[in-house]
Amino acid sequence: MSLNTFGHMFRFTTWGESHGPAIGATVDGCPSGIALTEADLQPWLDKRKPGTSKFTTQRKEADEVRILSGVFDGRTTGTPIQLMIENTDQRSKDYGDIAQAFRPGHADITYHQKYGVRDYRGGGRSSARETASRVAAGGVARAVLAHLVPALTITGYMVQMGPRQIDRSRFDWAQIEENPFWCPDPVAAKDWAEYLDGLRLSHDSVGAVIEVVARGVPAGLGAPLYGKLDSDLASAMMSINAVKAVEIGDGMASACLTGVENADEIRMGPNGPEFLSNHAGGILGGISSGQPVVCRFAVKPTSSILTPRRTINTRGEEVDLITKGRHDPCVGIRAVPVGEAMMALVLADHLLLDRGQTGGVRGVIG
Repeated sequence: MSLNTFGHMFRFTTWGESHGPAIGATVDGCPSGIALTEADLQPWLDKRKPGTSKFTTQRKEADEVRILSGVFDGRTTGTPIQLMIENTDQRSKDYGDIAQAFRPGHADITYHQKYGVRDYRGGGRSSARETASRVAAGGVARAVLAHLVPALTITGYMVQMGPRQIDRSRFDWAQIEENPFWCPDPVAAKDWAEYLDGLRLSHDSVGAVIEVVARGVPAGLGAPLYGKLDSDLASAMMSINAVKAVEIGDGMASACLTGVENADEIRMGPNGPEFLSNHAGGILGGISSGQPVVCRFAVKPTSSILTPRRTINTRGEEVDLITKGRHDPCVGIRAVPVGEAMMALVLADHLLLDRGQTGGVRGVIG
């Protein structure tokens, strides 16, 4: 299987399977001299790891990351950084019933059709377990961004669970880390807890919408046509397991606007251009405008549920299947730190690309 690498100048390759001995990532293209230790990466993995509440899978993984190469005396050397996370709580026996049957809504059948062989234990590479490797790599990207653009911040949060959306008038940044859903609306968070508890107890699952905002992004990242910042962001977010749609700025809602409504008007401020709105999500013509970069993605319901579903097996026989094991009733919860990681990885990549092409020189206004 090829195509396990993402990025241009700042590249990462993930490896390993859900029920193998370990998973990890190799990060290449990281500048030398960046302060980096395992303690810098661990908080991001702790945010994603399973078993943090009754609303996530109860698989107990410490998700402790080890740096095997590319760092000396607490600083990057410019050589590939190898990151490893051991799997310590596999229960492969839970997947015995699906060794010959395909879980509806899962990648089992397409993996079999393409490769003729698949790791049925947790889905192998198609498992959400793979995203821990992305979060580890994203931690390296965050260290690069902190060194090169100290004011840049990346924050992800859930804005919708199933049909239930947040009320933007109650949006509170301080609430995001105060509930298990990374929800900026405290009223919605309480409602979601009751809603998801009912789904969990009825052996069902639900989808979600995640929004990731990067503030302090300098103007000028990205390039026209085939090097667009938004096209790489869309590719990054769509590559996350279970993601089915991606929006930048107003996204699909832009189709409902007129040209008068959609155009982000500009005035001159004391420190340069100031936009009066941000329908474009901080990106114009594939290039960052200096406004917050806003990306949103939809995560489908977890396909692994205890409710019987109709399917077939490898012999072509029709069967009913219950997927046993420990699964997220709303995988969108743990997708929040993954979305943040992918935003960091894309921004670090484009920052280095821009430095290589322009040296950071910008057109003068005023």
